[in-house]
Amino acid sequence: MQRHEELPVINETTNRDGCGPILAKGPDSARSLRQRIFESVRAAGNAPRVQIAKGLGISPATVTTLTSDLIESGLLQEVSDTRDTSDPGRGRPPVALGVRGRAHYVAGLKLSDREHTAVVADFSGTIIAETSFENAGNARDLDNLLDITQTLLSLVCAEAGLQVSDISAVGIGLPGFISNLEGHVYWSSLLSERNVDLARAASNRLHLPVFIDNDANLVALAELWFGRGRELSNFAVVTIEYGVGMGLVLNHELYRGSNELGMELGHTKVHLDGALCRCGQRGCLEAYVADYALSREATTALNWTYKDARSMQVLLESLFDHAKAGNTAARSI
Repeated sequence: MQRHEELPVINETTNRDGCGPILAKGPDSARSLRQRIFESVRAAGNAPRVQIAKGLGISPATVTTLTSDLIESGLLQEVSDTRDTSDPGRGRPPVALGVRGRAHYVAGLKLSDREHTAVVADFSGTIIAETSFENAGNARDLDNLLDITQTLLSLVCAEAGLQVSDISAVGIGLPGFISNLEGHVYWSSLLSERNVDLARAASNRLHLPVFIDNDANLVALAELWFGRGRELSNFAVVTIEYGVGMGLVLNHELYRGSNELGMELGHTKVHLDGALCRCGQRGCLEAYVADYALSREATTALNWTYKDARSMQVLLESLFDHAKAGNTAARSI
């Protein structure tokens, strides 16, 4: 959902609840520090100011000043620090800072070969609605994919009891070679066209800010912000399903590489002039270990057939069962 790990809503827009911009205007250094403070609170859930200052290595006075800006903008709020129960005496109850969930609502869409899914989350990251529907698995032209995106957003907003206009921004994850910075899709298995400015086209269709990224990168970001990655400086997330993806985090930051395309593990060349990959190249890792690759081998070696994504899943389960039972060809595949 992010562009260079910035907050979900860009361009310093004001939300429907009357809150101010995502980050108060000011010098880049102050903006960056406010960003870091916000992310520290988001990662911790609730955090007292002294903990934030210690974690970021800055003075408590600086934290107080900048968090006041964030509270005034409606992005953070003071909450009771229930963790500190050591002092039952009189005095002001311990106070921590937390993200104000109602400040913004954002939608996250995952478009994939088998199923399209969507969630609506509040600003703290709490999911308040989700929906999904099956995909036929065929590559589509841009207009058709935008139709699907618009339908998916409308369905999940209805599930959340919100209007599309209540959403502050939309993030879209999909497989392929994707520049998060430019909002550009160089290639995706979901699109029949190459070199598509998907973020701009979707923004024009939905009348909302739209940000796109490779789906495996987004899984890595989810682990970094909300999962086991919170406690790790460096880690990798590998996804093996219809395709093969990888998100890499180095020093608490998502690695995007010199071309902003991240770690395309599935399209690493493992065999010169090898099996044909759906990206058009030969010898990619994905062409040997992804679901469609296993199914393709099964149709050749075992003379099995499948018609669509659902029957492919049945075929793969059957392949696994035959391999467990000792079928040599199935074990080889």
